[in-house]
Amino acid sequence: MNTQSNIIEDKFKIIISVGDDSGVGPEIILKALFSKEIPTNVDFIIVGSKNNLENTYKNLKSLGVENIADPNNYKICDVKIPFEKNKHKKSNGNSSFFYLKKAIEIVQKYRNAALVTGPICKKSWALSGHYYSGQTELLAESCQVNDVGMLFTAKSPITGWRFNTLLATTHIPLCQVPIQLSTNLIHRKLDLLTKFCKTYVKNPLLKVAGLNPHAGEEGILGSEEKIWINHAVKSWREVNKEVQVSGPISPDTCWNSSAKAWRNKTAPKHNGILAMYHDQGLIPIKVIALNYSVNTTIGLPFIRTSPDHGTGFDIAGKGLAQSQSMVEAIKAAFDLTKDSRLFNSH
Repeated sequence: MNTQSNIIEDKFKIIISVGDDSGVGPEIILKALFSKEIPTNVDFIIVGSKNNLENTYKNLKSLGVENIADPNNYKICDVKIPFEKNKHKKSNGNSSFFYLKKAIEIVQKYRNAALVTGPICKKSWALSGHYYSGQTELLAESCQVNDVGMLFTAKSPITGWRFNTLLATTHIPLCQVPIQLSTNLIHRKLDLLTKFCKTYVKNPLLKVAGLNPHAGEEGILGSEEKIWINHAVKSWREVNKEVQVSGPISPDTCWNSSAKAWRNKTAPKHNGILAMYHDQGLIPIKVIALNYSVNTTIGLPFIRTSPDHGTGFDIAGKGLAQSQSMVEAIKAAFDLTKDSRLFNSH
C-alpha cells in the first residue's frame, strides 16, 4: 500500500551543506533556492547553522536584495558547533568540516538523493586539525571508496551540450604532478570518465591532454609523453575498443573544440577530456563555461556537485555574490542522478 509517508520518502532529495559560514556559501544558497531555474518537486535539506542562515537572509534583505529564499521555508539540519572567540577561521573550518560530515551521513540514508556542497576554505580546515586537500578526499574516505574523480561539467545554455573535463591529479603542487602520474592512474581515470559518459552516450568520444607543451614534441619539450603517456593511452584504447580516445594532445589546442561546441550547435562534439593536472583543466573550463561549470565527484555511491568557485571572503556579506554556479550545481545534481543508471545505487 502506497501511503503518504512512502510518497514523501520517495521524493527526490537534495542535501546542501553550507560550506564556510564566513564565505559566500549561505548567500548563494539562498539566492539559488529562489531561482526559477532549479527543479521543482525536490525536497531540499540544508545542513549548517540555522542562526547563520537566518542572519544572512536578514542582512541581504537590509541591503535591498529581494530575490532570495527565506531559510525558514526549508528543512534545516542545524549543526551546533561551539564558536571559538578570536579564532574565527578555525571555528568556521571546524563548522564546515562537520557540516559536510553530517550531509554525507544524511544523503546515504535515502535511496533517491544527491549532495550539493558549498565552498570551504582548506586552510581553515587545516587550522581546525582536519588535514584534507579538499572535500573530494573527505567524501572518498567517508564513503570508503578508493577510485574517485574530480570532474567539472557544464551544460551549455546555447547548445545544450554537456562539457566534461576530468582531472588526473587534483590538489597537489605542480612539481608533484609528474611524480603522481602513472599508467595505472591514467587507466583508472579513463575508466571513471568512460563510466560517467556512458550514462548518457553509448560510445563516448574522449580526449587526453598532454602533460608538456606540444605534448612533449617527441621528447624535445619533455619526455613523459614519449616514454610512457603515449603507450598508456594506446594500451587503454586497445582494451576499450567501444570508446574513441585520442591523445595525448597538445594542451594549448586540446580545448579548442570545446569552445566551438559550447557556442555552435553544428560543431563536432566530444564527451570528455582527461586533464593531467588541476589548472590545466580548470583554466579552459572557467574561460569557456564561466559560472556554468560544476565540480562533480564521480565514483561515489551518490552524485555530489559543487559550485566551481571558492569562498569569496572578500565579498561575503555584501550581497554581491553570483549564484549561477550554485544554481547549475543543483540542476546538475538533479539531472545526473535522474539520468544515471550507475550512480544512484545506495
